[in-house]
Amino acid sequence: MAQNHEFSNVKPATLGTHQIPVLSYVQAGQLTEVREIRDVDGSLEYVQADDDIGVRAFGMRISGDSMTPLFDEGDLIIIDPDIDPVPGDYVAAKNGSREATFKKYRPRGFNQDGVEYFELVPLNDDYAPIRSDMCDVVIIGTMVEHRKYRRRR
Repeated sequence: MAQNHEFSNVKPATLGTHQIPVLSYVQAGQLTEVREIRDVDGSLEYVQADDDIGVRAFGMRISGDSMTPLFDEGDLIIIDPDIDPVPGDYVAAKNGSREATFKKYRPRGFNQDGVEYFELVPLNDDYAPIRSDMCDVVIIGTMVEHRKYRRRR
């Protein structure tokens, strides 16, 4: 029987052959202190990613509900440290503690020294933004991919 592709709304997906590590929030926080991903403490899980992704890219699994409803706990995000964020991007950042956090990037202006300050905004209104002019925040990288998994009810 011949297939009629005229009505098809799907096509085969292609996954790259580039393997990237999936880091915990603690391991991602270490990236501001180490030079290479292989220098972070602990074992690493790997996932396949597109070949055009940066060589320093890594994955993280969403933890908590500060980014709901768009990002759910367990979703996989791919972060590229070599991409600078622009307003509205989602970023991984070291939030002053040893761990990373994942939030929406929003520039707020420049201080008296001409240094840009920003805030990291959760999508869930129950959580407060983190402002770089009020605490030590370092951007680790910008999200380039979001993998959302089906949840069983």
